Amino acid sequence: MEAKQIRDTFFTFFEDKGHKIVPSAPIVVKNDPTLMFTNAGMNQFKDFFLGTKRPEVTRIADTQKCLRVSGKHNDLEEVGRDSYHHTMFEMLGNWSFGDYFKEEAIAWAWELLTEIYGLEKERLYVTVFGGDEHEGLGKDTEAAEFWEKWVPKERILYFGKKDNFWEMGDTGPCGPCSEIHIDLRSDAERAKSSAADLVNADDPMVVEIWNLVFIQFNRRADKSLEELPDKHVDTGMGFERLAMAMQAKTANYDTDIFSPFIKQIEADTGVTYTGKYDDSSKTDIAMRVIVDHIRAVSFAIADGEMPSNNGAGYVIRRILRRAVRYYYSFLDQKEPYLHTLIPMLSERFADVFPELNAQLGFVQKVILEEEKSFLKTLAGGLKRLDLLEVENKQISGQQSFELYDTYGFPLDLTLLIASEKGYTVDEVGFNAALQEQKERGRKDAQRETGDWEIVDADLDVDFIGYDYANNTDAKILRYRTVKVKDKDQFHLVLNKTPFYPEGGGQVGDTGHLMVGDEKIHVIDTKKENDLIIHYVDKLPTAKTATVSGFINKEKRKLTQNNHTATHLMHAALREVLGTHVQQKGSLVRQDVLRFDFSHFQKMTDEEIKKVEQIVNRKIRENIALQEFRSIPIQEAKDAGAMMLFGEKYGDFVRMITFDRDFSNELCGGCHVKSTGEIGLFLIKSESAIAAGVRRIEALTADAAEAYVSDQMHELSEIKALFKNPKHTVKNISDLQEENKGLKKQLEELNVLKASALQKELSSKVQQINGVNFINEHIELDDSKVAKTLVTNLEKSLGDAVVLLSMNANGKVQLMLQISKSLIESKDLHAGNIIREISKHINGGGGGQDFFATAGGSKPDGAAAAHDAMKKIVEG
Repeated sequence: MEAKQIRDTFFTFFEDKGHKIVPSAPIVVKNDPTLMFTNAGMNQFKDFFLGTKRPEVTRIADTQKCLRVSGKHNDLEEVGRDSYHHTMFEMLGNWSFGDYFKEEAIAWAWELLTEIYGLEKERLYVTVFGGDEHEGLGKDTEAAEFWEKWVPKERILYFGKKDNFWEMGDTGPCGPCSEIHIDLRSDAERAKSSAADLVNADDPMVVEIWNLVFIQFNRRADKSLEELPDKHVDTGMGFERLAMAMQAKTANYDTDIFSPFIKQIEADTGVTYTGKYDDSSKTDIAMRVIVDHIRAVSFAIADGEMPSNNGAGYVIRRILRRAVRYYYSFLDQKEPYLHTLIPMLSERFADVFPELNAQLGFVQKVILEEEKSFLKTLAGGLKRLDLLEVENKQISGQQSFELYDTYGFPLDLTLLIASEKGYTVDEVGFNAALQEQKERGRKDAQRETGDWEIVDADLDVDFIGYDYANNTDAKILRYRTVKVKDKDQFHLVLNKTPFYPEGGGQVGDTGHLMVGDEKIHVIDTKKENDLIIHYVDKLPTAKTATVSGFINKEKRKLTQNNHTATHLMHAALREVLGTHVQQKGSLVRQDVLRFDFSHFQKMTDEEIKKVEQIVNRKIRENIALQEFRSIPIQEAKDAGAMMLFGEKYGDFVRMITFDRDFSNELCGGCHVKSTGEIGLFLIKSESAIAAGVRRIEALTADAAEAYVSDQMHELSEIKALFKNPKHTVKNISDLQEENKGLKKQLEELNVLKASALQKELSSKVQQINGVNFINEHIELDDSKVAKTLVTNLEKSLGDAVVLLSMNANGKVQLMLQISKSLIESKDLHAGNIIREISKHINGGGGGQDFFATAGGSKPDGAAAAHDAMKKIVEG
């Protein structure tokens, strides 16, 4: 059975069992501070398990894009080395929210696997929770009894908490689980021994394919367990492993999920894939790394996460660069390659994850530019490795860690290159540096979240901020204390609130609450899953008193000016640049708006001017807001509403329109009642932030007016300096030309001075150990001319060592050139020498073996540097 049919069969089976089939959530997580990426199928349903939201239906099934490379599931360096590790994978799952429980979940799992998919019953083993004395939990005999209807007792195995008790995190819903394992060994191997002893023993031929989690407890912050009022089922079946079992393969990479891509790489590179799952075939590992990583990177970008130097973007960049490094090192591909596989990937997933196909050109361009950039970095890293100061033929732990952290060189690449040069690597030191970095990260992210204290069990949280700036009759539903870096934060949830929670780029509201006579300051408002959380400076004394909420109206007014202006600008950009423009990120504050969008070249001044003119014209037209607060999503699509990739929309959405033919977007943010409220719009800057992504920063209303005023004032001051000429720009241009001419004259004088210096210095050559040695301080303030002087001296003398020092702006500079004939015969290296002697000038530097420079803050140390140089030449 092909992979697509396996997936479709799963959907059909559970649809027939009364489940609603829902689309995958984005692979990048929003509104959940505990997660960076979706790492399990249940992530998008956390609110239902936490009891903070009621599900519209009680039975759901789907396939979820998941990514596991960081934190608890840090498997990145294993991917490609074995048959089953992946970064991105699909998780097939079915859920029950307070509906069916263990009996049905077990019976249906068995039915699907054996009756529908036709897997051999004799190859299947099941595990159940064996109890935990410390937790006061007995064996899950209930699950075992249900399994006995289908499976012989000898294939029902009990395991402890580590393997068969699932927890969402340190706190929250949890419960026993029951796993289904399959024995994929040959009949001959199976005849020799039962697989019972190989279950949960990391045997690649006896693997878990489905985990049935029975959520019946809540883990509190004090580590105690309490029974949940509603029992839930959360199951997860690894699609890649299921395909392996269904297609009678012994490795995930041999299934038709991956094999067409491996064949394509073989055709493109001329390298044959041997199917070895050990470290003996680096080319095999490289191919598996590529076919795995291209999926993770492509779908993350399609879901809105751009490669970057921090957060989730850094993880995506690391994955991409690991793939580049493998094809560069082991497949001899020196030009960008990953982007060529994306059309094939897009086509194969078009029916289940259509977001990649919808942005094919954009994703290809981003990955291509990332590849180009890293290939340059990789080349720079190789040069850096060549220039390392290696002692006793060992690259230190700190040096190897710098190559890893700065240039993306994993330890195994450094080991490979080191062995080619006859070096060893201090692996212990590398691991210590890596661990130190991880510890710093853990300390920075240290957070202790207390339990929610329930004041009122009501789950309904209403946001009334679209219509009201305050409310006077709210009540507290729950509160908690969160300790971040030893400082307490206080969180409150109200049953209704005018405070907008940060989302869609718009910052959260601030203001204050009155709880009885007590004033509580609201520092920020955020959304965690579906809860609106007020970050407050203290907890109220009277938790059950009536609460009145008052937002900062001025901040909200300016913020919504910027949010509406963002919509108008988005529409204007599409009109001026083309419909390929898509939002890739935004920030809407009271003082500025920032908008990231897909576009592959710098905007011209004329294009920026046109966008400003269109937006300001729409402002002057004073277009009234049309808000469609809750309409079916299909109706919004039919109306042509802009929808953002990477967002998960429900069945009903909010549509914001300013002139149906101009700006029509799905949005949950706050907006002006009519565009005239914005007043004025201007673009402050336009720049590149990533491959294929531009960023605009713009101002509106008071901020725009102040900016214009400041610019006019500065222009007046400039004109005054030129005695208010009629043509200020021409005057400045003339001054620049005059300055350019004077600089040229100065350079010519310096060249003449250098020529005279060359003659003078040539007469001061010292003969030491067969070396023509010049070791002098000169009066010259042009480093470019000085470099030419050093080079000319070395060339004219031959077998020369030339060290010159010069002062400029209170600092000193050293320049050293060594003839190539002396590098080998005298074992001299300019880069190493300059690093050593620059210590005398409180500086540092480096360079190549024949030329190096250094700068320092201690001019009077130059003499000592020259003395040190002479001692080196003297040997």
